[in-house]
Amino acid sequence: AQLLRHVLEDLVAAKKSLVVVESPAKAKTIKKYLGNNYTVKASVGHVMDLPTKELGVDVDKNFTPTYVVMKGKKTVLEDIAKEAAKVDEIYLAPDPDREGEAIAKHLSDYINNKLKKNKKPIHRILVNEITSKGVKEAISNPHDIDINMFNSQQARRILDRLVGYKISPILWKKVRRGLSAGRVQSVAVRIVVEREDKILAFKPEEYWLIEAE
Repeated sequence: AQLLRHVLEDLVAAKKSLVVVESPAKAKTIKKYLGNNYTVKASVGHVMDLPTKELGVDVDKNFTPTYVVMKGKKTVLEDIAKEAAKVDEIYLAPDPDREGEAIAKHLSDYINNKLKKNKKPIHRILVNEITSKGVKEAISNPHDIDINMFNSQQARRILDRLVGYKISPILWKKVRRGLSAGRVQSVAVRIVVEREDKILAFKPEEYWLIEAE
């Protein structure tokens, strides 16, 4: 039993892993904490997005988005996929927020597409503090990508694009070219306009409130 335990420990120690974070600075620090069996790479923020020169959202098919590799990120993605092919498993550790979840989802999709039949286990980890303890706890508690969190980011991005492509041009024609309409500002303006319309349409009538005992 003792011999078997040592053999298993040696196998675990020999396992090679890839960790992907957002920041190159974090990558260097995390590499120091994890040791030689871990390769740590940085995505340097988002790697995929909606295309810049077209809407990229099919409004007739349930607002389905089309994602493309962002400018300057092809080399980064190819480097990550190359390292992914060399290891036994992959840990995706972008920031623990909805933007980070979207980065993790896009990295996972890209790596799986590149590796095809030679797919590796891909885990999502949340590094809440860049310390030896925090990093090792994250590695010890992997989970799946939170699809609800990803969809939250995706909905925000799609709404940004629809507002930017559909409403901003109206501002250019009616107010001044170069202005940008935001998803929050646009809704807020509509609420104000609708409220103003109700005020203007209001017809005052005299009435009394009488209280008696």
